[in-house]
Amino acid sequence: MGFFNRLIAKTLPYTPKPLVKVVAMRYIAGVTVEEAMKTIEELNRGGSLATVDLLGEFVKSREVAAKETRQILSILDKIAQRQVKSGLSVKLTFLGLDVSPEFCRENLRRILEKACQLGIFVRIDMENSPYTDETFQIGLEMWNEFQGTVGLVLQAYLRRTLSDIEALAPSGISFRLCKGIYVEPEEIAYTDREEVRQNYLRCLAAILDRGSFVGIATHDDVLIDGARRMIAERGLDRDDYEFQMLLGVREQKRRELIDEGHRMRVYVPFGQDWYGYSIRRLKENPAIAGYVFKALFTGD
Repeated sequence: MGFFNRLIAKTLPYTPKPLVKVVAMRYIAGVTVEEAMKTIEELNRGGSLATVDLLGEFVKSREVAAKETRQILSILDKIAQRQVKSGLSVKLTFLGLDVSPEFCRENLRRILEKACQLGIFVRIDMENSPYTDETFQIGLEMWNEFQGTVGLVLQAYLRRTLSDIEALAPSGISFRLCKGIYVEPEEIAYTDREEVRQNYLRCLAAILDRGSFVGIATHDDVLIDGARRMIAERGLDRDDYEFQMLLGVREQKRRELIDEGHRMRVYVPFGQDWYGYSIRRLKENPAIAGYVFKALFTGD
């Protein structure tokens, strides 16, 4: 299956765009904010919370970052107007981190001020390793200003993550724990699947043992089962954690977890950058390509 997944992912850049769209639109909520809101409403009716993400990253222009910040502010208004159960995900490079860290902070602060007023949670997404330290630094600064409104993402394939948990958990900030999708050198990241799984479970245990809220972001049965065991062993309340999945991926497993009484959140990306996002993500994470390809024919 691993070879099959990699084969699908590698051939996508050479596949006609309309065919890529058939695959991509299984897990992207269209191009417009209205399409995203309709998707979130449907998810809410099915018992899932959502996190909406306007696609885009690595912005090099001050004008573009300012424009995207305004669009994100309008998305917050739309979430409030439609009264959907959704948070927001943002990438710092989308807000101008590569233009200027201070400019990025200004844009993020504007977003968090509005989110705080509207009662909407914002997750600062994690990008590749050159941005890790700065993302944590800015995230903690914003947590000190907007406690309860902002959280961070940890990537389990990075060798540093256990140490990061030890350093960050005392602040009380909320975490999202994922495997990680960026291609990183072996000296800083585990590359073997089993090593990544084992470190994910170690990181999850460390987060739970420190009493931090965690979004358990995975589609991997080994990790889902491991998380279930930890939750049961610790007697956790459903408000202490949540499972998180991508839109269009493993919907039957999502329903199973909801039916068991776990809180579930679905990541809802949308926007004009759907093609670039799809190619990058499917190449970086071939397992997702396999899940989505399988879903086209099985409905799971």
